[in-house]
Amino acid sequence: MAVDPSISAPVVAVLEEARQLGFLGPGPVARHLEHAAGFAQAFGRVPGPGSGPYLDLGSGGGLPGLVLGDLWPDCRFTLVDAGERRCDFLRSAVERCHFSDRFTVLHGRAEALGHEAALRGAFDGVVARSFGAPGVTAECAAPFLHPGGRLVVSEPPDTEGAARWPADGLGQLGLGPAVVTRSTFAYSTMECVRPCPDRFARRDGVPKKRPLF
Repeated sequence: MAVDPSISAPVVAVLEEARQLGFLGPGPVARHLEHAAGFAQAFGRVPGPGSGPYLDLGSGGGLPGLVLGDLWPDCRFTLVDAGERRCDFLRSAVERCHFSDRFTVLHGRAEALGHEAALRGAFDGVVARSFGAPGVTAECAAPFLHPGGRLVVSEPPDTEGAARWPADGLGQLGLGPAVVTRSTFAYSTMECVRPCPDRFARRDGVPKKRPLF
């Protein structure tokens, strides 16, 4: 499978390394790149110059954040991961891709980072790829969004899509109904319709132990 020529060589190289280090799942890197690029289509809009910032929740080996940063060269990104080794890799990757002027890497738990004043309600968009179950992902992502911002999550193959994201559960977090986009892959998009209530996200690990849905 050929690599999309619109993705720069440095991004492809760091993702090849990420796979070797075990930060990406199995399969050819070209397939991972295609999946990451699909997030841009799922947003349904082209960001303007200087727009953002966007946040990649549980960035791991840098997907989809590094690919979106390559496709949207005027946008700012924050890559979040709870693993120190993965964050060290991401910082190196950002430098090698020449993204240092508009990318930030944060090491920490999303539940805690979402309560920081500088991050809460600060983002135009949050993306999540294999972060966790729907209830966990929504609760950890919603605090970062401002009204009008969007959460885009990749879905498993042959997913029921919106059925995995009950409207009443999303509503507790200030999110509107999920809309499913399908191409080669599937993505669910949820818009922030009001600020996430202060009680979310709950303490570290609680969203996973006691998911809202």
